[in-house]
Amino acid sequence: MAPRTQPLVHARPMTVQRTVEVPSPSEECDPAPGSAGEHALQCAYGTEVRAQRFYADQVRDRLLPTMMAFVQRMEMVFVASADSRGECDASLRAGPPGFIRVLDARTLAYPEYRGNGVHASLGNIVENAHVGLLMVDFVEDLIGLHVNGTARIVEAADFAAAFPAVPVDADGGRRPERWVVVEVEEAYIHCRKHIPRMARVAEKREWGTDDPGRKGGDYFGAKATPRWRPRPHSGRRRFPSTTHLGGGSSRVLRPR
Repeated sequence: MAPRTQPLVHARPMTVQRTVEVPSPSEECDPAPGSAGEHALQCAYGTEVRAQRFYADQVRDRLLPTMMAFVQRMEMVFVASADSRGECDASLRAGPPGFIRVLDARTLAYPEYRGNGVHASLGNIVENAHVGLLMVDFVEDLIGLHVNGTARIVEAADFAAAFPAVPVDADGGRRPERWVVVEVEEAYIHCRKHIPRMARVAEKREWGTDDPGRKGGDYFGAKATPRWRPRPHSGRRRFPSTTHLGGGSSRVLRPR
């Protein structure tokens, strides 16, 4: 008897003009990495064999020694997060090589410094701990590494107490205010086929500045345009003024 399926329902129209069926989670006999949605599309587009080969050959539930070495020489990481409603954010974190700390094969951490005060990524982590990290070597090997996992926010003093062997990055006089600790669930390669080669350029970094010009100012001319307003259909709610940081710190967020 063929397994029962349930339709994949989307809140918004998609360009995929075919019926896509998602297997019922309770009837999956051989769980594979990835989401039910990607498995459904693999079936719809006939790419199951390629996908299963990639899962078997490349996707791991930990950082391999070669991955650890790669992470520790990275100078930037792209951070993807989403809030409890699925509203997404992608951000960049950067620092000297080694600013992303590998704590062990299943745990890494990156520092959070003083920024614009919005805390978009951290705010998402408070609501939804799942994050996706992408590190890319644009200069030497032209290769990337994906790390997906569960994140928690740890204040700087608590992090120092828990991980005393991790040196404090005081580059340019800046110190972390807190850390994001990520428990690794998936780690896998990002293919080099379309990664552009870039050349390293020596540049002085204004790490600790609050000068608007040095931070980019109004580069996109946003100030003279209408301010952000929620779309009528978005149903997006304002973040509560007081909440507990789940899965990380017990400190209460209050408006300043």
